[in-house]
Amino acid sequence: MTIAIIGGTGLTAIDRLTITHSEALETPYGTPSSAYVFGELDGKQLVFLARHGNPHRLPPHKINYRANIWGLKQLGVTEIIAVAAVGGITAAMGPAVIAIPDQLIDYSYGREHTFFADDLEHVTHIDFSYPYHQGLRQRILQAAQAINLDVVPTGTYACTQGPRLETAAEIRRLAQDGCDLVGMTGMPEAALARELEIPYANISVVANWGAGIESEEITMAEIEANLKTGMHNAINLLAQSIQLA
Repeated sequence: MTIAIIGGTGLTAIDRLTITHSEALETPYGTPSSAYVFGELDGKQLVFLARHGNPHRLPPHKINYRANIWGLKQLGVTEIIAVAAVGGITAAMGPAVIAIPDQLIDYSYGREHTFFADDLEHVTHIDFSYPYHQGLRQRILQAAQAINLDVVPTGTYACTQGPRLETAAEIRRLAQDGCDLVGMTGMPEAALARELEIPYANISVVANWGAGIESEEITMAEIEANLKTGMHNAINLLAQSIQLA
């Protein structure tokens, strides 16, 4: 089994990762966000990809999701755990909380979102009823229990376009739609992994309340402070999840 971790905002690198080598790839869909980093986390081998590049330079709508996921398939990756910084919408999703979403709604637009677009022998539809792999999700939840880390075990992730944060009215709309979390990178990443039949799950780290919920303005200082705590816990959760693989 070859496990990949995709790191988002706040997780451009993993300090505890003992790096063995890195590999820059070209794919039929272009260049991935960054080189793929190979290494060991607490004795377990994995591949790490910085979703926004390293340094953090690619906004959500400019990420080459197809190249990122295709490259992982090329490398023989058999599972993907994606970490994302998100905003919290519902009461349980406060700053620094970690959630393991089980559903998503895609509000993004204009992104290259499928491998099944050109030169097809037949039109291809994937089943996407449950966008996150149930077995992988359960292993992450078991890992949280093993290290006594409180996580929210379900939730609906709203993927917005970015790179701006949402308006207060947009957050109210997302709440009415049944969304618990809001991020900018969950799609098409999850769907592309499903198209290539790679089990995929998401660890969402809440960086701030959604617009209009708690304060008049969301600041980067607030986001960075919450991510420092949340990402520390997320790395511990990743390490234990990999140990259970």
